[in-house]
Amino acid sequence: VQLQASGGGLVQAGGSLRLSCAASGGTFTSYAMGWFRQAPGKEREFVAAITWSGRSTYYADSVKGRFTISRDNAKNTVYLQMNSLKPEDTAVYYCAADKRVVTTTPQYWGQGTQVTVSS
Repeated sequence: VQLQASGGGLVQAGGSLRLSCAASGGTFTSYAMGWFRQAPGKEREFVAAITWSGRSTYYADSVKGRFTISRDNAKNTVYLQMNSLKPEDTAVYYCAADKRVVTTTPQYWGQGTQVTVSS
């Protein structure tokens, strides 16, 4: 499956962004989807995940209550709504897919999209 992320940009602290990730080349509902991020000089970390049906979602403690993951199976797209952004949210954000929810190393990765939060 191929994944194409978009929606990154520059935003002030306290602002919002919505990331999108379009999937192709596979059966979208066969995959749990996730978002990860990597800040400069840091390891890639889990942000959020959602099951194939969308019924269950999972979040890193650092984003709980501020970020929301969702999916539209009719559009083969997963979203990450990011509110109350903080400078420490600055990172390259990656979408990922796997047959089950994975918070470490999913099988499929998209290219990253840069999110920069200014203070």
